[in-house]
Amino acid sequence: MSAPRQENQSLIKSLLRRKKESALVVEPKLRRELSLFDLVSLGVGSTLGLGAYVLAGEVSKLHTGPAVILSFAFAAAASALSGLCYAEFASRVPKAGSAYAFSYVGVGELVAFLIGWDLILEYSIGCASVARALSGHIDKPFGYPMKTYLSTNFPIHVSFLAPYPDVLSFCAILILTVLIAWGIRESSMLNKIFTVVNLLTVIIVVITGIFLADLNNWKIRKEDIPEDANGGEGGFLPFGWAGVFTGAATCFYGFVGFDVVATTGEEAKKPRRDIPFSIVISLVIITFSYCSLAMVLTLMWPYYDQDIDAPFIHIYQKLHWTVLQWIVTVGAVFALFTNMIGTLYPLPRVMYAMASDGLMFKLFSKINPKTKTPVWGTVVSGLFAATISSLFDLQQLMNMMSIGTLMAYTLVCFCVLILRYTDEMSDFIKVKDDGNICTSPFTIFSICANLTNAETPTKRTERVSVAIIILFVLVSICFTSTITLVQQLGEFSNISYMAIIMMGICLVVLVCFLARQPQSSNRPIFVVPLVPLLPCLSIILNVYLMTKLDALTWVRLALWLVAGLSIYIGYGFHHSVERLNTANNPLSRTTSAEMPMTVKT
Repeated sequence: MSAPRQENQSLIKSLLRRKKESALVVEPKLRRELSLFDLVSLGVGSTLGLGAYVLAGEVSKLHTGPAVILSFAFAAAASALSGLCYAEFASRVPKAGSAYAFSYVGVGELVAFLIGWDLILEYSIGCASVARALSGHIDKPFGYPMKTYLSTNFPIHVSFLAPYPDVLSFCAILILTVLIAWGIRESSMLNKIFTVVNLLTVIIVVITGIFLADLNNWKIRKEDIPEDANGGEGGFLPFGWAGVFTGAATCFYGFVGFDVVATTGEEAKKPRRDIPFSIVISLVIITFSYCSLAMVLTLMWPYYDQDIDAPFIHIYQKLHWTVLQWIVTVGAVFALFTNMIGTLYPLPRVMYAMASDGLMFKLFSKINPKTKTPVWGTVVSGLFAATISSLFDLQQLMNMMSIGTLMAYTLVCFCVLILRYTDEMSDFIKVKDDGNICTSPFTIFSICANLTNAETPTKRTERVSVAIIILFVLVSICFTSTITLVQQLGEFSNISYMAIIMMGICLVVLVCFLARQPQSSNRPIFVVPLVPLLPCLSIILNVYLMTKLDALTWVRLALWLVAGLSIYIGYGFHHSVERLNTANNPLSRTTSAEMPMTVKT
């Protein structure tokens, strides 16, 4: 029985093998061209897109009224929690690959591959959906001539595909693919120009909106609301706090995109310093822009009469401000282009990082000697995104964006907790124990509460911390799923109240136990404050938003992950650089941990 058991243990350790932080010697294979300003422009441009001109009108009319500002504030807080975790990991691991590289260090190879495969889906669909929106936004002012011609002459009669092939979105992605493959300096310059135009448009809209602001639009009485309008109870909170939190779930997706900055670890000039600070600065700019636009929108016009597709254009048409109408239209087009750059740019970088580690096909790790960019990865990913954008409807694409992003956010927070409570010089995945451990309730409580007041991580405290973190994630899934299920059923029973309260108490206790455990002294330049509280809060919020997604989205994600697992089993597992290094030199892990390594930045 010992041989099969040992083989199973070896397989598990192989799937969960981690990279050591000290072994991450980052060679400058990609060209280091990005300054702090470049990184901030990339973060703002990839996030502040069409949502700046659409989300506030949609959420205020359907869910919140003037309190849409609070929804954006709550969504910004939830995004900031994940953003801080991204910033710490980017400071720890200055390497291309974003959450993939982070999870390889924090959790292990199998999870890293799955999250990398998930990021490929997220960025591909993100680019495709933005290109589809860009096509419609350009086609709309002219009366949809392209849509009419293609749907009439080239219809697609397939239920799960778009009504017609979108040629404009296909060509837009191909043009952008050539530009990104050409060089990081050229694409970064274009992104900065588009981002500046986008921000100028936001400033113009806010300034003109201030002159039309009417505080009475925040104090509309219920009896003054037209009978055919859905105005709720009127006032600043016409749909109550429940509407504010529902709106926050929608507004959250307006902040998706800042994590693109974390993929630039091998192209930033000073990655350990600039990447974390650019993430924080980007989130501040984005939050201020969203809240300012939401404020002037609801002050300019009654919330119940907003247009959910183009609220600002709708108001300017009502006011006969044709010039501003076209300024917003052009600004939205520039915003969409920056969104496309922000989603297409990191895609080949993730594939490059996975291929460099042997988990993806070697072709994607090739760097062009002249442009210093992963040309093959850029071309393949561009063709893939262009094909998706031309064949699938915008709504179908948008439904798949959220789950991948939330999974990545959750895993990064999970990895931050793991690394904070484990020692880099050791591996917490052990087959043998340190010795016989008494399993009496008091001993278990003593270990969990660290009554011995251990100040540095040991083998035992590491395993206890990891067990608490995993248990916290599992309880969070049960806690948020129960809340979502009760909300969908529309009624709270005594049993559901007790279950939610008990699981909530359990989460608090687990956080307290984790806070008692000793943390690693190995700290990067930027660290998340209030650990473990902030990462734990982020995990709960992200998991809650994931439970709000429909079942079909989960089915599509499952099919994509099955396809990825097939690639890992058939190719990645056998070509893993970490696996080959360990097989060729069993002492390599010990040696790399003992030898001091320098990271070139």
